[in-house]
Amino acid sequence: MKKKLQKLADIFLDYLADIRGYSDATVSTYEIALRQMMEVSHFYEEEDTLVLDITPYRFQIAQKNKHTIAARLTAIHSFVKYLENQQNLRIRLIAGDSVKVPKNLPKPIEAHYIREVLQSAALPDRLLITLLYGLGLRITELSTLQLSQIQSEWVQVRGKGNKVRELPLLPMISEMIETYTDAYAPKKYLFEKGNVPLNSAQLRYRLSKLFKSHGIKATPHQLRHSFATHLLNEGARISDVSELLGHATMATTQVYTKLGTAKKRDEYMKAHPLAKSEE
Repeated sequence: MKKKLQKLADIFLDYLADIRGYSDATVSTYEIALRQMMEVSHFYEEEDTLVLDITPYRFQIAQKNKHTIAARLTAIHSFVKYLENQQNLRIRLIAGDSVKVPKNLPKPIEAHYIREVLQSAALPDRLLITLLYGLGLRITELSTLQLSQIQSEWVQVRGKGNKVRELPLLPMISEMIETYTDAYAPKKYLFEKGNVPLNSAQLRYRLSKLFKSHGIKATPHQLRHSFATHLLNEGARISDVSELLGHATMATTQVYTKLGTAKKRDEYMKAHPLAKSEE
């Protein structure tokens, strides 16, 4: 039974990569979770149902932080759902209860810090930052961005689940891309080396190193958060921001609105008559 499940897990991981379009990092995370789970969990058949008891695995990961536990359980639940829907297996999962994870978004980077780094960056790094912050791209989307996806006023992005969205290009971004392609002559991918795209880790390292030189700790995901937060704080409609980010629902985008609480409080204190001191 264990060997059969291991074989099905391999097929499942190929399905995630080839059909669902999951990133290499996500597939690797799923693979680790499933492998560790199978090493200690119990499998047996009960009438015509496969029973998967992951109680020993839950004890094994109990001391890890909630985000890690939730990620491991997500991988297992996805695998079980795949077995039910794609392999037509009847399966019962024991001890698969989810855990509540607080939404802990990284703080956005203030715009003036981003401008400061942009001013001192070389053209390739300046374009890297501008596309992440100016378009709200995921780092995986940027690493695979092809020249054929870029037009003078629009860029076509393939996101999670191979969903395609079109993003408007600011004139200054369009001009920067043109200057960059003229200077570095990439052939297929915007960021490439030897006709092979730079991967997410390489781009992430370049970005974090650049910000670190200015005493700022930053990640590509923080720039994406900054993109969303700054737009919302300046009055952009949440439905528009949600579409630009490629979120499946606006509920995902709404978590960014919480980051503007301090700004809302300051505006309230300035505007409300009861908040003003008596003259």
